[in-house]
Amino acid sequence: MTASSSALSVEVCTDGDAFAELAGDWDRLYRACPSATPFQSHAWLHSWWLSYGRPGTLRLVLVRRGGELVAAAPLMRVRRPLPVLVPIGGDITDFCDVLVDESVGEPGAAALADGLADLARTALVDFGEVRQGGAMERVYLCWRGPRHRTRDSVCLDLPALPMSELVGRLPTARARRIRGKVNQVRKLGIEWRVVPHDETEAALRRLLELHRLQWEGRQVSAEHLRPRFMEHLVRAAVPLARTGDASTTEFMLDGSVVAVNIMLRSRQLAGMYLYGFHPQLRRRNVDVATMLLEATTGHLESAEGRVPGQVRTLSMLRGDEPYKYRWCPERAVNQRFLLARRRTLPLLAAAIAEDAARRRAKKLLRDRSGPATADGAPPTEDRR
Repeated sequence: MTASSSALSVEVCTDGDAFAELAGDWDRLYRACPSATPFQSHAWLHSWWLSYGRPGTLRLVLVRRGGELVAAAPLMRVRRPLPVLVPIGGDITDFCDVLVDESVGEPGAAALADGLADLARTALVDFGEVRQGGAMERVYLCWRGPRHRTRDSVCLDLPALPMSELVGRLPTARARRIRGKVNQVRKLGIEWRVVPHDETEAALRRLLELHRLQWEGRQVSAEHLRPRFMEHLVRAAVPLARTGDASTTEFMLDGSVVAVNIMLRSRQLAGMYLYGFHPQLRRRNVDVATMLLEATTGHLESAEGRVPGQVRTLSMLRGDEPYKYRWCPERAVNQRFLLARRRTLPLLAAAIAEDAARRRAKKLLRDRSGPATADGAPPTEDRR
């Protein structure tokens, strides 16, 4: 399906093989979109599609200018049970978004809106987990049909500062406790290193094995234990590590790897995506969150990890578990955009009603649970 507007052409790609062949064009567009995160990279999205996509459901809205890809919306069609268009990436993707080359700006967003409008005749566009400032905001403003914007998941963000400055932001008593935990890690002799990109695959396999041990006997996201997740993470992270959009850190104690953490990074944001650690660290009273954060800030501060004037935010990504609040983070709420046409207006109304009911249920549960404590340990894994 194709259409034209000025110098821009719009098409919808439904073929998985064609998606694979877009890698070069997609990567150039990814670099040209200031709000993009690694979750919008071709490496992440196409790998996710290979692990989780279903034949016949792919819907990539592509905008070209003179043959050059200048905007894209990665979608798939599902039934919940009504027909809905959702972003590729699923629950393991913290930020979803479209891509718009900064050089085309509003016309590019408007062209994406036109392409989505064709698809929205038979399905509701339900585009969630968009970070504040994401390119999807422009598409929403260009939408000429029924629409609705609501809140989605909560993310907790820290400024990308050295560890000493992060601790210095905390209340005095809490800062003293954190410094003690840092000293405990150092006294034990735990060392860390960022693995070279050609060692990423082996490190991630260790991460997922440690993640399994970490959560053994407790509630955990079952998806992280499945082979398809391992295949996706390795397949996506290796090329991202090669381009500097991902880094994997190993922690050694007495000559053995006892923890592994993977961080994803874009121009303005670094996100602590997933980690695993050996239960022996608990037995030795290691505060793993503090250990991981010190290494992450150290890497961002190092010559290898520093990109001048770019990374401003260190995100703990989705989930507002109590233990994260010890660092006095800022709440950054993702957005959910619902877009419809006149024919799909009943689907929009149903989605709004469902969202309101879900919020009421969450509030009731929160009221019954009582207030969270800032220094509490996570009883279960986060929502991802």
